[in-house]
Amino acid sequence: MTEPTLFQHSAEPLAARMRPRSLDDFLGQEHILGPGKALGELIRRGDVGSCLFWGPPGSGKTTLARLSANYTKRHFEPFSAATEGVGRVREIITQAEERLQYEGRGTILFCDEIHRFNRAQQDAFLPWVENGVVTLIGATTENPSFELTGALLSRCRVFVLEPLRPDHIMMLVRRALEDREHGLGNMGLHIDEDALAMRWGRVDRPR
Repeated sequence: MTEPTLFQHSAEPLAARMRPRSLDDFLGQEHILGPGKALGELIRRGDVGSCLFWGPPGSGKTTLARLSANYTKRHFEPFSAATEGVGRVREIITQAEERLQYEGRGTILFCDEIHRFNRAQQDAFLPWVENGVVTLIGATTENPSFELTGALLSRCRVFVLEPLRPDHIMMLVRRALEDREHGLGNMGLHIDEDALAMRWGRVDRPR
């Protein structure tokens, strides 16, 4: 019997395969996602409007944008301001207009690293955010008060994300090792809890 290897898994990176598929699986950001908190309630109600996620790398900005699309049943269109330009935005808008007209389905335009766009480029979003053709979710590691135009800021709600705590990261590692469908569960890998604690800080072991 052939031993399982990493190459038998999808070519998609492990982090992408293990991306949470519901808010219940999402770790961290309790201050905006917990019971009665603003963003969590908006996502659960399927009522997410244009917003900005400001936080460090790895804090879950992209995942929250994808979950917002899933819960609102809108099409998710990823876009990177670091590698794409206004021309691509126009293509996305055209497709979003057709989707809304013929399918009655909205579009979430997720703009990663939105602070990379200059002021003129940011203005390209405004008409389509205002008329509801797209719901814009921007992600940034920079303070949006300094990097984004006032016009765009006034049309988006800003949510601040915090770095993941050590216990969150330890839980993610455990999930990846146990998950047989999306993670490495079929490989029979194990990690010592003391080793986890040494790497990610002193936290209580799970009971």
